[in-house]
Amino acid sequence: MSSAPAETMSVEQLASRVGMSVRTVRFYAGRGLIPPPRREGRNGYYGPDHLVRLELVRELQAHGFTLSAIEGYLENIPTDAKPEQVALHRTLLAPWTAERPESMTRAELQTRSGRDLADDDVELLVALGVVEPTPVEDVFQVASAHLAVGVQFLDVGLPIEAAHAASRIFTEHGRAIAHEITEVFRTQMWPHLRRTSTESPEAITAMIERFKPLTIQALVSAYESAIDETKRATVHRRT
Repeated sequence: MSSAPAETMSVEQLASRVGMSVRTVRFYAGRGLIPPPRREGRNGYYGPDHLVRLELVRELQAHGFTLSAIEGYLENIPTDAKPEQVALHRTLLAPWTAERPESMTRAELQTRSGRDLADDDVELLVALGVVEPTPVEDVFQVASAHLAVGVQFLDVGLPIEAAHAASRIFTEHGRAIAHEITEVFRTQMWPHLRRTSTESPEAITAMIERFKPLTIQALVSAYESAIDETKRATVHRRT
């Protein structure tokens, strides 16, 4: 099994890649959620654009979007948007959902990846945090929302040493951030809420849990700003 070139997947192959039934794919196509396939006689062929749009549909469903809301969301994405532009929408949505790993055999993982996976490939996906081994041989827990990105890193030959290095950085700094934010909650926010709120402790805890997306967005914004500043500094040093 090799990576399929542009618009050469049958509807059955497309359905397998996104974990949907053929009937569901055809239903979404009939509602205009994906572009028409390329036609050769009576056969229709699908490509990366169809794949990423259906993956986005799955992500929106996970957020609880109704079908009409999904249609409205997709209407705001230009029909000529490149697959990577559509994939960005899914990437931006993914951090707001709870982790929903899917259990897959190696064969299922290869089908969803659209390519053969050597042991080194699986090791890289594990290092990227996309795949987690289980006690059962050749059965994995897969963060399906990020699988397509992981496969792209496989395609460009990302060194596994780089993946491990990035993982260590995120783990180290992630733990530090989690510790410091927890201290802010413990020493400042929680005492204030207990003094001033008429809600029960359970309701306050639930409210703090709902505050989590805001802390994630703040972290993402700070990270983006830091990346931009680093790029500007790099350009300045070269000029």
